[in-house]
Amino acid sequence: MKTILSIALVLLALYLVSEAHAVQVKVQEGDFVFSLESVKKLQELTESGSVNGKQNPRLASTSFASVCANPSLPQEFMPLCMQREASMSLSRLATVPIDICEICAFVACTGC
Repeated sequence: MKTILSIALVLLALYLVSEAHAVQVKVQEGDFVFSLESVKKLQELTESGSVNGKQNPRLASTSFASVCANPSLPQEFMPLCMQREASMSLSRLATVPIDICEICAFVACTGC
């Protein structure tokens, strides 16, 4: 009986650990929700378009239009790209602190 109980507890512990890794952190921007991995990819794409880590504010909407046209952009951003204020939303997503978001200490991040 003790052996069965021990095995059950070990299996339960393994299940809980595997479930903890399956949880996906989501980032919300307005009515849209994106996976943290997609936001990381967006940040990579926007960083490649900036110079010395700074972006000219006058070119922000143009550069985000080019980000939306980039085939490397995750498809889940396409509905956002079709919105009128897409450049503002994308710029906010591009500045989400990923390290803080991974531990869900940022208000826009959920799912921890």
